[in-house]
Amino acid sequence: MKDNIVKFLAYNGRIAITCAETTSLVEEARKTHDLSPVATAALGRLLTMGVIMGSDLKSEKDNITLQIKGDGPIGKMVAVVNSNLKIKGMVDNPQVDAPLNEFGKLDVGGVVGYNGYVNVIKDIGLKEPYIGVIPISSGEIAEDFARYFTESEQTRSAVALGVLVDKNGVKKAGGYLLTAMPDATDNDITNIEKSIFEEGAMSKMLDDNLSLLEIAKKVTGDKNVKVIQTDMHPIYECDCSKEKIERALQALDKNEINKIIEEDGKAEIICHFCNKKYLFSKEDLINLVNKN
Repeated sequence: MKDNIVKFLAYNGRIAITCAETTSLVEEARKTHDLSPVATAALGRLLTMGVIMGSDLKSEKDNITLQIKGDGPIGKMVAVVNSNLKIKGMVDNPQVDAPLNEFGKLDVGGVVGYNGYVNVIKDIGLKEPYIGVIPISSGEIAEDFARYFTESEQTRSAVALGVLVDKNGVKKAGGYLLTAMPDATDNDITNIEKSIFEEGAMSKMLDDNLSLLEIAKKVTGDKNVKVIQTDMHPIYECDCSKEKIERALQALDKNEINKIIEEDGKAEIICHFCNKKYLFSKEDLINLVNKN
C-alpha cells in the first residue's frame, strides 16, 4: 500500500494541516538498517517529519536535511528528503535497546537524549542553505520540531508523530503538522488544543484505521476541513551511485588516496543511508589520483 500525504485547510483557511501516513517507508528503513524497535520508532518519526516538511518543496533541486544529535545511546540521526518526496535516513546505533518508559511505550526520548541539538538545513535555491538550530526539548522528536517551528520559523504549530511497532515490523506510522495562520483566532486555537487532547496519539488513530481526512477533522475539531492537495506519495529511496561516491573520493587530498593505495590496495565504501557497498580497485584509485 502506498504511503500518502494530504494537505488541508480548517476554519476557513485560518489553520493549515498536513497529514501523512508513512508506514511503508518506515518499514523499508527498518529493513534496510535492521533497526531495533526503539530505533525504528525514533528514525521513523524523523523520516515522517522529513516528508511532511518535504511536501512544501517546489523546485526539482530543493532538499531538506534534518539532523538530531542528542546525548542518548542512539547517537546522531539524519533524514534527507527531496522535492520528489524520496527520503533516506540513518542512525549511528541502529541496534540500540532500552526498557519501556513509565507509560509502557518505546522510550524514544531516552535513546535520543535530553541534551543536544536539532538542525534543519533547507537547500531551496538561495545563495546559501537556510540553517535552523534549536536545543533538544524532550528527545521525543514531535515536541522538538514544534519548538523548531515556533522559534526558528515563527509559526504557531502543533506536531504529532507516531510509529507503532509489533513483532512483524512497522504496523503503522504517520504524523501531522498543524500551523496557525496569522489570522487564526484565540477560539480556533482553543478548539484545536481541546481536540488534540481528546483524540490522543497519532499512532492510535492510524491503528484505528482512520483516514487522513478523518484525522484532520478530529485534531482540528472542524468537520468542514477542505482538502487542498492530495496524492503525494513519499518513498524511502537512496540516491547514491558509484559516480557520487567517486566524486567524494576525488575531493580527498591526493596523499590520502595514495595512502589507501599503499596500505590497502583498494577501497570499499558503504553508503550510510542504504548500506550498499561500492568497491574501488587499485587501478580505480590510481585513476582518481591522476584526475586530481
